[in-house]
Amino acid sequence: MSSELISKYFRMDNLPHIWCPGCGHGILMRGIVKAIDNLGLNKDDVCIVSGIGCSSRAPGYMDFNTLHTTHGRALAFATGIKLANPKLEVIVVTGDGDASAIGGNHLIHAARRNIGITTVVFNNSIYGMTGGQYSPTTPTGDKGTTAPYGNIDNNFDLCKLAQAAGATYTARSTAYHANMIIKQVENGIKNKGFSFIEAISVCPTYYGRKNKKGDAVMMMQYLKDSAVNINKAKSMNEEELAGKFVIGEFTNNSKPEYTDQYQNIINRLQGER
Repeated sequence: MSSELISKYFRMDNLPHIWCPGCGHGILMRGIVKAIDNLGLNKDDVCIVSGIGCSSRAPGYMDFNTLHTTHGRALAFATGIKLANPKLEVIVVTGDGDASAIGGNHLIHAARRNIGITTVVFNNSIYGMTGGQYSPTTPTGDKGTTAPYGNIDNNFDLCKLAQAAGATYTARSTAYHANMIIKQVENGIKNKGFSFIEAISVCPTYYGRKNKKGDAVMMMQYLKDSAVNINKAKSMNEEELAGKFVIGEFTNNSKPEYTDQYQNIINRLQGER
């Protein structure tokens, strides 16, 4: 029951949340909490870290060990936490701008190290909290306050970026596919290494208005109509995939985890004394 999840895992004094009506972030936040609940994790063994942005408000509502850090630096703080206490399940909640613009270098190297952190990007294709600037995931041609005539940049495929950098678990879902998000977060937490989950959200207030995408219901309908499961996408050609995006699990493999390797060095040096 949702009411049981709220009373068990949320800071009631901080509710209701401040996200705009129709924002998809609440669905994604619930997905993280539901995944934690499904795995039976002790709240004291979970640490949720965020940077700055609409998505980064989430840890303030969730009743775990939480840290609200500086813009783009959530993964840097999370790396320190994981190294200090590797037994913690460290989850980073971040946005598309927070993770891939100012925080892009931290993302690349967290994936390269394969440190045991689960990162969930709430991707609404725009900087919502600070006024609607375009972000690294704003589709080419779409508008933002800093691109009033259309964005000319090529937009990132965040999952491919994380996969290429070395993430051992990569996946994508949307605010419409609420059950898929839960399962992907579960699998990301269970992965022994760096897990990256892109959760495509909706922002009717800034992205929707500026690009005439309609109201929240229409934007959710777009997610439903435009998402193609990875298994189906394998049988589709480039023309059939035009205007679509692929959801599902892209990477799920194993290689040595960073804090384990770090501890191995400590153990070896202590043994040489």
